[in-house]
Amino acid sequence: MKSTGIVRKVDQLGRIVTPIELRRALGISEGDTMEIFVEDELIIMRKYKAEKVCAVTGEVLDDNFEPEYANGLYLSPKGAAILLEELQNITKK
Repeated sequence: MKSTGIVRKVDQLGRIVTPIELRRALGISEGDTMEIFVEDELIIMRKYKAEKVCAVTGEVLDDNFEPEYANGLYLSPKGAAILLEELQNITKK
């Protein structure tokens, strides 16, 4: 584990401010969801990324699939239908 040399106090509500330099370096924006883990005496936080999130609708479903050509991009059945309709509209022009 790499030390940053940054020290912060916990406020009366239990909050700790994450320095903007770290947020920028890690791609964390205001409103992002953070995932918290505990390991022995360590508190570990990371930006939450749900698995199999549809790139079109944002839905997380068991039915979501990764097309062979998509390289990590998932689609829900609804997202695939929306994408297909958009592509058909583009090709009709």
